[in-house]
Amino acid sequence: MFTTLFYIILFIILADFALDRYLDRLNIRYAGKELPALLKGIFDEEKYAKQQAYLRANHIFGLWSSAFNLLILLGMMLLSGFSLVNSVAGSLTPHPIGQALIFFGMIMLAAGLLNLPFSVYDTFVIEQKFGFNKTTPRTFVLDLIKSVALSAILGGGILSLVIWIYGKTGSWFWLLAWGVVTLISVFMSMFYSNLIVPLFNKQTPLPEGELRSAIRDFANRVGFKLDNIYVINGSKRSSKGNAYFTGFGPKKRIVLFDTLIEELSVNELVAVLAHEIGHYKKKHVLLSLIIGILQTGFLLFLFSLFVQSSALSAALGVGEPNFHIGMVAFGMLYSPVSLATGLLIHSVSRKNEYAADQFAATYHDPEALISALKKLSAQNLSNLTPHPLYVIFHYSHPPLLSRVEYILQFRKK
Repeated sequence: MFTTLFYIILFIILADFALDRYLDRLNIRYAGKELPALLKGIFDEEKYAKQQAYLRANHIFGLWSSAFNLLILLGMMLLSGFSLVNSVAGSLTPHPIGQALIFFGMIMLAAGLLNLPFSVYDTFVIEQKFGFNKTTPRTFVLDLIKSVALSAILGGGILSLVIWIYGKTGSWFWLLAWGVVTLISVFMSMFYSNLIVPLFNKQTPLPEGELRSAIRDFANRVGFKLDNIYVINGSKRSSKGNAYFTGFGPKKRIVLFDTLIEELSVNELVAVLAHEIGHYKKKHVLLSLIIGILQTGFLLFLFSLFVQSSALSAALGVGEPNFHIGMVAFGMLYSPVSLATGLLIHSVSRKNEYAADQFAATYHDPEALISALKKLSAQNLSNLTPHPLYVIFHYSHPPLLSRVEYILQFRKK
């Protein structure tokens, strides 16, 4: 018999799906409008048609894949699938940590296998058709194996530790668990590029030459100590370009995709690096970490209030409350809160991007930064006219037009 909480969870799932599809529909209908004068020239007529086709292909793919996953989730809800998996896990071991690992292992394995055809289609059909894919079948399989192994080791390890803490401390487990997860988050922020990235990509120090000298000169001029500049072989998987900043203190490093170096001039690359340095100088990296830590603490606190709720477990067809069933049910109920916090985080992120753009435009060259952003948009077939509401919900960076208009304010007189 379905409970009231079951119907509430069902409503949240369907409302979340409907909102995503509504926003996608708005965005796809808004695309294709005449480009503003500031963005003309980024695409020629043929490439603009290709960009629009790429956007539509991803829209249709997203519709089918999300609808498929919705049907799977509804099936699990309506046919007591979570209860069945919980019973299997309980029959294999009486230990709560073992039960949770088996429970989530079975669900993640099934979800991965069911979604594998979508991953293959996305990589080897859509990305291949539009000239982005560089991933070989061998790399795809190895990536999949490594990702599953990492999820099992890191995710399973953290889950086991949190459940162990819960068993020792009860309702106050969230406070100690929050501290442990915070330490892990800080550690991963500092050593992600040293420990995780090498499993998937090769990173090499940027060799001496014009580019490294230009970056070093800029960093010295703005008082930024930077010794770790690396190039990553992003072309191993995609022709899309990118750059990112990671780590703190002596472990901080800037990573450039080899595809980015091929596409941009030295002056444009320095502009991109100036933007990334701007994030660090303005404490955005630290702020993002603090926001993530506070969000995790809030989530764990709320979960601690419901973890032993028999109503939550009953909503998924399980009579006896346990930690892993509570996690699943609470995760579904938390979706509206997650949506609200996501809107706030995206808003802060977009504001930070403007601030980093201002730093790069002020201390380097606004024209070079604009040129680099335009080239990246063209290289990645980015949507130049996203719907404003879609931006609010999904964009961590402002749209290109907004960034260009903002950067132009800092043209040197």
